[in-house]
Amino acid sequence: MIPAPTGATRLYVIVGDPIAQVRSPAGVSAEFAARGHDGILVPVQVATADLPNFLSVANRLKNLDGIVVTIPHKFACYQACASATDRAHFLRTVNLMRRRADGAWHGDMVDGLGFLGAARVKGIDPRGMRALLVGAGGAGSAIALALVEGGVRELAIHDSAAERRDALIGRLNDLGKAPVRPGAIDPAGFDFIANATPAGMKDGDPFPVDVTRLAPSAYCGCVITKPEISPFIVEARKLGCVTATGTDMYQQHQSIMVDFLLGADRSR
Repeated sequence: MIPAPTGATRLYVIVGDPIAQVRSPAGVSAEFAARGHDGILVPVQVATADLPNFLSVANRLKNLDGIVVTIPHKFACYQACASATDRAHFLRTVNLMRRRADGAWHGDMVDGLGFLGAARVKGIDPRGMRALLVGAGGAGSAIALALVEGGVRELAIHDSAAERRDALIGRLNDLGKAPVRPGAIDPAGFDFIANATPAGMKDGDPFPVDVTRLAPSAYCGCVITKPEISPFIVEARKLGCVTATGTDMYQQHQSIMVDFLLGADRSR
């Protein structure tokens, strides 16, 4: 049970647009309580044009200790951080910000850890696999890095924004690990398919990949939390694929998020 907030309760917000789909306010607030921390996470919906004003106000809220960042603000919020983990610097994006002792923000990007954690809970180790990632935005770039560091044999990335995709591919190839190349919506021949786009959140959205080309042996993961089971995952399950939903990802993500917000980094 989450205790009722008081004037001493420390405030954390999750910022995005839209925001109704997020699952973290209740879970993170409950995790704070379980750890004996008097804090609460609340959602705030902020349009892109209003983000600078929001961050200006956030800087002045003396009881605001952390910000969780969701679409479409992850790249812009990185620019607001005075410091960040190596991972966030590499990706130039954050999904977590915590207040430093001097009042400035320290950031991290842990979407990739949550996504691969969900796969591993399902018995899937990406090491040696051929992976296809759809989406090179904030979450997608973090998943791409996690897959490369997780030992995939090859990574193909598809994104409608070719410039963003190619910039990410270039940085990943500079690591000298798995070869990374442009991909397409055809999942044939891939062992690991990751959807890091919003495709499926709205009725009538196209599938992120050509689901008629999925192999039953392929693992399919998705970042979407609303609907609970995205149309892509529905089709993958019909074929017998091992799958993980955005909620599965979030369940792995939650303890990582709280660790960071309370001052412990799991990473570089």
